[in-house]
Amino acid sequence: MADVTTKPCLADQLAQLSESADVRDGRPLLWGAEPHADGVNFSLTSRHATRVRLEFYDHAGDAKPTRVIDLDPERHRTGDVWHVWVRGISQGQLYAFRVEGPYEPASGQRFNPCKLLLDPFATAIAAVDHWDFGPARGYDPDATPPEDVRSAENDAARMPKCVFTHNHFNWAGDRPLGHSPSDSIIYETHVRGATIHPSSGVAHPGTYRGLVELIPYFQSLGITTLELMPVQEFNEHELLRVNPATGERLRNYWGYNPVAFVAPKASYSSLGSAGEQKLEFKQMIQAFHQAGIEVIIDVVLNHTAEGNELGPTLCLRGIDNSIFYLLDEADPRRYLDFTGTGNTLNANHPIVRQFIRSVLRYWVTEMHVDGFRFDLASVLGRGRDGRLLPDAPLLESLAEDPILRDVGLIAEAWDAGGAYQVGSFSEHRWAEWNGRFRDDVRRFWLGRPDGVGDFASRLCGSSDLYQPSGKTPAASVNFITCHDGFTLNDLVSYSRKHNEANGESNHDGSDYNESNNCGVEGPADDPAVETLRKRLIKNLLLTLFVSRGVPMLLGGDEFRRTQLGNNNAYCQDNEISWYDWRLVERHREIHRFTRGMIAFRRAHPVLRRPTFYADADLRWFNPGGSTPDWRNPDDLALACLIFGREESDLCLLFNAGPEPVSFAVPPAPGRGSWRLAADTFRQPPQDLFAPDQEPLLENQNFYRLAPRSSAILLARREGS
Repeated sequence: MADVTTKPCLADQLAQLSESADVRDGRPLLWGAEPHADGVNFSLTSRHATRVRLEFYDHAGDAKPTRVIDLDPERHRTGDVWHVWVRGISQGQLYAFRVEGPYEPASGQRFNPCKLLLDPFATAIAAVDHWDFGPARGYDPDATPPEDVRSAENDAARMPKCVFTHNHFNWAGDRPLGHSPSDSIIYETHVRGATIHPSSGVAHPGTYRGLVELIPYFQSLGITTLELMPVQEFNEHELLRVNPATGERLRNYWGYNPVAFVAPKASYSSLGSAGEQKLEFKQMIQAFHQAGIEVIIDVVLNHTAEGNELGPTLCLRGIDNSIFYLLDEADPRRYLDFTGTGNTLNANHPIVRQFIRSVLRYWVTEMHVDGFRFDLASVLGRGRDGRLLPDAPLLESLAEDPILRDVGLIAEAWDAGGAYQVGSFSEHRWAEWNGRFRDDVRRFWLGRPDGVGDFASRLCGSSDLYQPSGKTPAASVNFITCHDGFTLNDLVSYSRKHNEANGESNHDGSDYNESNNCGVEGPADDPAVETLRKRLIKNLLLTLFVSRGVPMLLGGDEFRRTQLGNNNAYCQDNEISWYDWRLVERHREIHRFTRGMIAFRRAHPVLRRPTFYADADLRWFNPGGSTPDWRNPDDLALACLIFGREESDLCLLFNAGPEPVSFAVPPAPGRGSWRLAADTFRQPPQDLFAPDQEPLLENQNFYRLAPRSSAILLARREGS
């Protein structure tokens, strides 16, 4: 459709405000605002733009700028980079861009100078009070696009503004901790959700500082690494749906819809949003490092909050739509959607590749994070036509980047477009969330497995998935639950999802959960049901912490946090998602068991060696002492003997069946005597013994294991 002429917008009317006395050409630094001499260099990359304006504001809600600088293509453009140096810019200065160019949706271009745009490399964002527009407004992936006429409405008053921030911070010698992946224990949590509930008792609830106040708790639990759900700036007010039962407006709680890629979330700051959020984030990282705890962040580099063709123009769409997004070649007005959000970043375009690398480098060099978990990482391997590339340039460049070389890269190795690459995501040094571990372990303890073979493979580090490409068990991030899905408590309390509060008629969220309600849907007063639930939780925790690979615990699972059966609580910024710390005392049995299993793992290096088990390291057997029938669906009991060599020998026993089983226990390899370390059927404190308190087994030849239970035997070698 031909472009439609619109009436002059505010940007044109304000062009006369442009100044040049303290404005210089600047340098083509690709992205963002960088201090230089006694001024600041602003850069923006756009190949198809014909005009760029830099605007300065005094307040986030202002509709009119206090100053406008019109970038001259002859002076302020080098290749695709628009740049300008401005004298006298101080910390906290608000700014944004307007970018002009062709508005031709039929050819993929959507420039609109009447739309105020965020700097994609803004290091802080000052949000307006009622920033309530977003992709959820009228979003319908099957809808016919509206008439392609660009809006002439100036939206500056409703748009957040970028904040110029200095990089000065006294890190006091802070350096990466460098924990070995094999020795790591990851704890996935949410900055706001972990401390916003009154029961947290922190002085700064819902903030980075509040999370710092929990450091003694994390240390006592024994975790080494905190994995934070998205802290990249997002609009929590973008949703228009309400809870159908209460009428409460729903909010984007998880944050998987970024609007700025290196700006820490302002509402998580207790100090303010005029750049203070950057300072407070750094203080948080420094405090965790001083406590010996790494911090990795969940980054969303597969899509943005601009949604599909019906969504708002906030940033990349107005900067260079056809460069930054995957468009439908048959109809460039429409976006390819492999993320379920309406759009997909064109991650393997050279410009976008460079942008993503710059984003990650910033978080490492400037913010000192220790690694990244990549949301829907399979998107990062898709080419311009949306097909998966056999050797995606972006994945290799990130793995081999000299600055990122020692940071953790963890992929969620699937996307919403049907890709599932667990075990085959990349031949480079990427680790993966092992979805096969989650599914096979759940199926063994809660469902109906197709035999014990898959369970055994997951416990041994998933060599069937990772060894063919030369990777080690550290490539497997093992988890039972994560933010997406049931909590551990709900996994044994609900057989079906209960997402009605999300306002989508319970149609959202996965129907594939491999959960088991133990006979009662939801909370139960029956002591027998509660006893079984606690035993199953212990079985799952025990399996997680004795498996080779990198264990990840969902925050709150250690004290049975519940979401009331909601397995997709992305929009529940309320007590459904918040951590109720009173549960630590109420479920102290599970809390104690979790701490004990983490300590057990750390006390036995044989469980976390950075190599796969060789035949001489481990022997599997069935209750009778023979090799298990790996694919017999009726055989639900198996055991393994782990040879400790210079350490203690371990014997792990598992019985997922409904009847007790007597295992013929082989002699301890080191001529020691078997002692009982754990048995999930027994009541505390006999369910898990402290180190050096393990009782000697009266019968060294047989061990009777109760139904749906697991146990650990150990035999110390001399000197171990």
